[in-house]
Amino acid sequence: MADNREMKLDLLPEDCIVQILSFTSPHDASQLSLVSTMVRDAALSDLLWEKFLPFDYREIIKRFVLPIAFSSKKDLFLKLFKPLLIDGGSKSFSIDRRTSKKCYMLSARELSITWSTNPLYWCWKPLLHSRFPEGVELIMVCWLEIKGKINTRMLSPRTTYGAYLIVNLAGRAFGLDSLPSEVSVKVGEHESKGIVYLRHNNDNKRKQELEMVIMRHRVETLRSRVDRGGQEHVLCERDDGWLEIKLGEFYCDGVNDQQVTMCLREIKGEHLKGGLIIEGIELRPKLLY
Repeated sequence: MADNREMKLDLLPEDCIVQILSFTSPHDASQLSLVSTMVRDAALSDLLWEKFLPFDYREIIKRFVLPIAFSSKKDLFLKLFKPLLIDGGSKSFSIDRRTSKKCYMLSARELSITWSTNPLYWCWKPLLHSRFPEGVELIMVCWLEIKGKINTRMLSPRTTYGAYLIVNLAGRAFGLDSLPSEVSVKVGEHESKGIVYLRHNNDNKRKQELEMVIMRHRVETLRSRVDRGGQEHVLCERDDGWLEIKLGEFYCDGVNDQQVTMCLREIKGEHLKGGLIIEGIELRPKLLY
């Protein structure tokens, strides 16, 4: 009976098999290529893998800083798993390996960072293990505010996205966790809010305890000013050696063309802080399982 089903499938035109496979995932299509020679040909065809690629992939390719060579649409799809620089190196683009949805990272140069043009407060320089030519390190400020913007038309439709600030902490970092920073993501009239402490899990606990003893009253007073509505996020380690802060999430319906505004700010403490290293803001699909 299994052979009969295989024979009937082989009798279908290749474009029909491609249409059937297009309703599966790239992973499933690759697995189904083992069923028969006809299915394998369909599973390797440019016609199928063009359906898996973003609908505007041709325009995206034109924005690459370096030309990308590929032998087939499947080869192109696989190469897009790796983040590639676009728009003069100010952003990176990739396809999420698990969802096949678009991912972007806005470099620090694409962000609006208060006083970042003043070398007394911020230092622009090449960063180790960064995908971008440069990033920025906070020298010392009392007003920390970082914003990024992107239009929903650049993203995959019918997808929930998470926005993450990608950072590191210099060895001299100070004042960043005295007060929680407020984070938000706004799309149209909808805004999600939360707070995060810019503290690495490996921070010296003795140092934290000493700071709390010295500044307990002031810190408690300052923390009472912070709006704690929404979720409280944590600073998480990434596989690439960086840290990330979840700013929030939003749904891209693919119908309304809207601006997404992502923000981290700590402006209520009026205390000095420094040592925050910024690579950019990453937008990636939220996994539903």
